[in-house]
Amino acid sequence: MSLGRTLRALAGVSLLVACANPAADQALYAQSALIGMPKATLLSCAGVPDRQATVGNQEFFTYRSGRITSYPGSVGLWGGYWGPGWGGWGYPAYDADIRSTTCEATFTLRNGAVERLVYGGAPGGTSTLGQCYYVVGNCLAQVPHGAPQTGLQPGPRPPAPAP
Repeated sequence: MSLGRTLRALAGVSLLVACANPAADQALYAQSALIGMPKATLLSCAGVPDRQATVGNQEFFTYRSGRITSYPGSVGLWGGYWGPGWGGWGYPAYDADIRSTTCEATFTLRNGAVERLVYGGAPGGTSTLGQCYYVVGNCLAQVPHGAPQTGLQPGPRPPAPAP
């Protein structure tokens, strides 16, 4: 293998490792770890659901988590053909990158215990698995065998966005 190929392979592996998301890993783990959790425990660790429904002997609890982040962009001057002043150099142009990430986690309960957990996104935002951790993080601490160690700490659930 040539040195160039080796360096490209190492760069590719480094990129994959850099993209690892412990919060997303925990959210995936929760889909199996929280199965069987009693309804009372779910309500105590996740709180009151944003939506709930009952169909036959199944209950559906949906929790939402959202976050808006703003990253500063470039600052510069705009200019035009006529030089400084109207239509020319003058006012600074500000730029920002604003991103919205959401997660909707729906728990299906049967006979008072979690049977299934699925994730989706709310309309108008980018759904990310990492954002789902903020729904299930406190509940993972209640799992008897505990969550895999990733350095993440359960935290308070962020406030729900306004409807």
